[in-house]
Amino acid sequence: MVERDKLLDVQGLKTYFETDRGVVKAVDDISYHVKEGETVGIVGESGCGKSVTALSIMNLVQGPRGRVAGGKIMYTTKGGERVEITALPPYSPKMRAIRGSEISMIFQEPMTALNPVYTIGEQIAETVCLHQKVSKKKGRERAIEMLELVGIAAPSRRINEYPHQLSGGMRQRAMIGMALSCDPRFLIADEPTTALDVTIEAQILDLMLHLQEKLGMAMQFITHDLGVISTMAKRVVVMYTGHVVEKASVDDIFYDPRHPYTKGLLASVPTLGRQERLVPIKGTVPNMNELPKGCYFSPRCQEAMDICHQEEPPSYQLEGDHIVKCWLWEQEGVRLP
Repeated sequence: MVERDKLLDVQGLKTYFETDRGVVKAVDDISYHVKEGETVGIVGESGCGKSVTALSIMNLVQGPRGRVAGGKIMYTTKGGERVEITALPPYSPKMRAIRGSEISMIFQEPMTALNPVYTIGEQIAETVCLHQKVSKKKGRERAIEMLELVGIAAPSRRINEYPHQLSGGMRQRAMIGMALSCDPRFLIADEPTTALDVTIEAQILDLMLHLQEKLGMAMQFITHDLGVISTMAKRVVVMYTGHVVEKASVDDIFYDPRHPYTKGLLASVPTLGRQERLVPIKGTVPNMNELPKGCYFSPRCQEAMDICHQEEPPSYQLEGDHIVKCWLWEQEGVRLP
């Protein structure tokens, strides 16, 4: 694929954190891309590196303990310029212009992401005024427009309310409105339906699909819920202990999974009308300071071979763009460099 076709291109990204017990490789040599207008899902258990990947893209990894230790993140701006985000200082003018205006992020928990001492309208308007260089009056008008766009009733009244005066679903809608207020080309949604009930979750997902189609933006959707991914994404990246273990189209992931971890995730998802018992993945995610030798999933894998406990597997390309990091495909796949 030609580089200009990739809106976002993550190449060998490594994000490490210094701790008292050693270096934690939260993200370790991952690569994937997002094309303009498409949705890529990032799935995996808690602690696998999904959110750290998102923060790396936003250039928000906090030093001195956190750092991007290797690789690069390339982004194509609205003007067609290819920018290496990982080469920009976090608070440089160029990075500030990209963050919020070109790339926006919906954080996991709206109650902690929103500032409790400012009204919803003030927080949305501030974003608009900062990036679009408009007056406070225009910023306020845009804030009302965004609240209406995301389906909040009586937006001209709600704009004056504080986060604690809104329900969880309304706070999440306000967060989406804030993220979209500057018409970004690329939206990172980090588990945007966490802690919401099923009805509100469905409404939020429908809203995001509608807005994506209307605005034509690309999206990276982070979740541990495979049911959500089946609805939202076209391609899926499966992560485990900071590594990409499988990536493919959403159809291949659901109907032809190749990595034992992906198979385990699917086997543990309850579905309507399912007769067989759910099969949970045994064990727990290893401590990132004490990763096992060889394949990090091998202690939990029912298909593990001797080599799995000794050497880390390479990535293999199977049919099309289906890539899997597992020794089981040594004979059938093409080893990637």
